[in-house]
Amino acid sequence: MDLKMMTYLMVGLTFVLYTAIAIWARAGSTKEFYVAGGGVSPMANGMATAADWMSAASFISMAGLISFMGYDGSVYLMGWTGGYVLLALCLAPYLRKFGKFTVPDFIGDRYYSQTARTVAVVCAILISFTYVAGQMRGVGVVFSRFLEVPIDIGVIIGMAVVFFYAVLGGMKGITYTQVAQYVVLIFAYLVPAIFISLMITGNPIPQLGFGSTIEGTDTYLLDKLDGLSQELGFALYTDGTKSMADVFCITAALMVGTAGLPHVIVRFFTVPRVRDARTSAGWALIFIMILYTTAPSIGAFARYNMINTINGPDQQGTLVSETPQWISNWQKTGLIKHEDKNGDGKMFYSGDARNEMTIDRDIMVLANPEIAKLPNWVIALVAAGAIAAALSTAAGLLLVISTAISHDLLKRNLMPNISDKSELRWARGAAAGAIMVAGYLGINPPGFVAEVVAFAFGLAAASFFPAIVMGIFNKKMNKEGAIAGMLAGVIFTVGYILYFKGIFITPLAPNKPENWLFGISPEGIGTVGAVINVLVALTVSKFTKEVPQEVQDLVEQIRFPKGAGEATHH
Repeated sequence: MDLKMMTYLMVGLTFVLYTAIAIWARAGSTKEFYVAGGGVSPMANGMATAADWMSAASFISMAGLISFMGYDGSVYLMGWTGGYVLLALCLAPYLRKFGKFTVPDFIGDRYYSQTARTVAVVCAILISFTYVAGQMRGVGVVFSRFLEVPIDIGVIIGMAVVFFYAVLGGMKGITYTQVAQYVVLIFAYLVPAIFISLMITGNPIPQLGFGSTIEGTDTYLLDKLDGLSQELGFALYTDGTKSMADVFCITAALMVGTAGLPHVIVRFFTVPRVRDARTSAGWALIFIMILYTTAPSIGAFARYNMINTINGPDQQGTLVSETPQWISNWQKTGLIKHEDKNGDGKMFYSGDARNEMTIDRDIMVLANPEIAKLPNWVIALVAAGAIAAALSTAAGLLLVISTAISHDLLKRNLMPNISDKSELRWARGAAAGAIMVAGYLGINPPGFVAEVVAFAFGLAAASFFPAIVMGIFNKKMNKEGAIAGMLAGVIFTVGYILYFKGIFITPLAPNKPENWLFGISPEGIGTVGAVINVLVALTVSKFTKEVPQEVQDLVEQIRFPKGAGEATHH
């Protein structure tokens, strides 16, 4: 069976599975739509959390970044993993004890203010749209190559699939669909990694193959990559080029941004008890670890094979003159370009003026099995896994947007007497509208997948994380301080990103280290935004009214959990 038919078959089967699960687990009430009825088992919830959290950025883009950036790409690994630990161990149990299943709900009640709730709704929508743009872009990249359609059409197909199971199933349908998607994505990630590790190093465990010698030689893979990188004008693969300040700020922004992500926090309300929330967090960490420890090896294997197939010598010791099949396949998508500068009919890839190749970072994981000439079924499996990763997170984010509008803005603010049925109708309508906007952002993305996702984490770091932490651990933090802090943090962060990245307008300054504030890139500026948030919040709270005693008592109560009842949404 040829690759196109194999891909249609494999992706089609996974879509049938997701659709069947969505119909079987469709939501019949707002509680099922928002928190899956609160009855999911810890292990299933851990698997769904891992799928929800490991987006197209983790599956498609992270190993691609490591492949191109080498050591510098490790900030994404450290930041995202550390952030999940921070969220699971330090924040989730307290939020679960508080009993509010959305971040705006927590902020509105903890800071006893509808204005605080509205600011949080705006921040939740901004973060979720920024994040979902990366997922839709990922879906478009996969479809454009493997179904041989333009990226725009690929995004529209992805929109249709997400629309069906997110709008119909709500959190209940999404949770059980995400369990299936985790199985698909982890299998799709590991199978080619094991194959390629065996081919390059003779070791079937990718994590060990990464540090092994190349099969039949005494040369270590990473030493070989360092040598190739230097020869071709790139920075050393195992050496970092970023400043320490930027590495720290990107890692910190990704960490605290993870801990402020609304679509991950809501997962801790889909289990029956606080104890189950902790257990499911532990399961999720194990499921996430499997992919995250494999990513560096996939990045290294892909780079080694890519350089060998483009610049590698044939039997006569000259450059490869025929275009490798994988490059011909990807050139059709426009994500690889070859400019024959010297007219010799051959390709050359380097990090200096000799370079003739433009390669999109987001293709490396998807192209990896093709570069290694693995069987068609493995290539089709990777396509299905990438789509599962993108759709699982997109669905979770769209649910956050619909919940922010129907529950936090309408039910808790503008239309308090709305019926359960009407609220559910508004939630579905908001999800449908959100998918349209997400599709537009996927077709016109502000950057490559992991970069767009890094911006979303920066926005979460600058807005939600300080408000949540101070809300739990500082009973003196009042509504004026929290509102001022969130606004200051998010306005500064959005302004900085727009200034250098010019997402909708031409950038006002070149995005270069010498122009950055303290040498901090737009990907890491969320850390500075978070510091500004805290400083503004503490300063404003000193000069405004004290927190009411009943709110201080409530904070005291959630700080010392003795078990908790169900999540409430009245």
